[in-house]
Amino acid sequence: SSHYTYYKQIVPSKTEHHHKGSNNLMEFWKLFVVALMPIVKVLLITVVGILLALDRFHILTQETSRKNLNTIVFFVFSPALVCGSLAETITSKSLLTLWFMPLNVLLTFIIGVVLGLLLVKVIRVPRHLHGLVLGCCAAGNLGNLPLIIVPAVCKQKGNPFGDADICHKNALGYASLSMAIGSIYIWTIVYNIVRVYSGNISNEVKVDDSIITPNSTLETDQENISKDRAHTNHVKQLEIECTISNERVKVPKNEKIMKHLKVIVEKINLKALFAPATIGAIVGLIIGLVPIFRKLLIVNNAPLAVIQDSIVMVGDAGIPAMTLLVGANLIKSLKGLGKQFPIIVGIIVVRFIALPGIGIGVVKGAIHFGLIHPDPLYQFLLLLQFALPPAVSMSTITQLFGVSEGECSVIMLATYSCAAFSLTLWSTFFMWLVL
Repeated sequence: SSHYTYYKQIVPSKTEHHHKGSNNLMEFWKLFVVALMPIVKVLLITVVGILLALDRFHILTQETSRKNLNTIVFFVFSPALVCGSLAETITSKSLLTLWFMPLNVLLTFIIGVVLGLLLVKVIRVPRHLHGLVLGCCAAGNLGNLPLIIVPAVCKQKGNPFGDADICHKNALGYASLSMAIGSIYIWTIVYNIVRVYSGNISNEVKVDDSIITPNSTLETDQENISKDRAHTNHVKQLEIECTISNERVKVPKNEKIMKHLKVIVEKINLKALFAPATIGAIVGLIIGLVPIFRKLLIVNNAPLAVIQDSIVMVGDAGIPAMTLLVGANLIKSLKGLGKQFPIIVGIIVVRFIALPGIGIGVVKGAIHFGLIHPDPLYQFLLLLQFALPPAVSMSTITQLFGVSEGECSVIMLATYSCAAFSLTLWSTFFMWLVL
């Protein structure tokens, strides 16, 4: 009998296997429901945004009304949300543990660009859409969606990440840092990718020439002659400069470095790089990291806590406003889905199948080598960064250059419609993976 009991302990019966299987299924289903609820909330608010953009309601129908709301979100709500969240959650200790996040986000961009280049070659994307496709493959929505989804998961009943309040506070901090890092990479990497492929510089030259010269056939002929002469003179001048430069023996290294830095600074849009959300992130980090500011604004019974509370209150309006705008902007792109079908399918495969699969390998590898601290919520966010739809900023960037605006709207509509399904599944799987 003792041998039988020992065997029973070592070798589980079929009924025990069945119970374990059903328990795992129940746990997976609970995680699925927890992951589904935030996505449903996003969809419901997006539908409200779509309704407000209909002619019948006449609230967000006009371009000016959407632009005004977008301006408020861009300059007021987003910086306040990021600043308030980072100031409360980020300390010198926590920042040391979160060092892997900037690298993780950078990897999402690099892998996205590589996959985008493969997509461009495989389906032979037209030249004028190269920048848009690469940008959509590289830049995920690292701001709005993590800020909505991750804290909302914490607020769900039976959330797997522990105490709801602590989880929500940490989630806001992680998501805010993700938003700040994402905005920096978008305005340095993606902005310049779209700029290179847009041919914006040549367009600007054409516009300048048309402004300078009057519209008459005689003058245009004279202009062509003068252009040819100028071109030949320019070539001669270049040849002279080349011969002179060949005669020079030594060029100071400092001058070379300064020249290169000047070119880089001119090419990078610093105004866009230091967007209000980025400035808000910097201010939030300073408040969180500098002990004097933290004592004045953050800690219990802080003398200037009312300022921090006001910032948080303003920031709380950011998430619903952003989501309403996504819905209002998507209504414009209901037409023309069929024309861009191969590109849309390609971007969906890259962003919702290839990137998350690679992301699991990256994050699991980092955990294996001890590069990431063992916080399931933090690991969940790192994985989620690989599974997000394209950044909403892509529509802003295409508008800045006046290139592929219609195609961008169509891609946004298709990818965000698929994201409702894919994000729920990936979120469920990621939660199961980290717990």
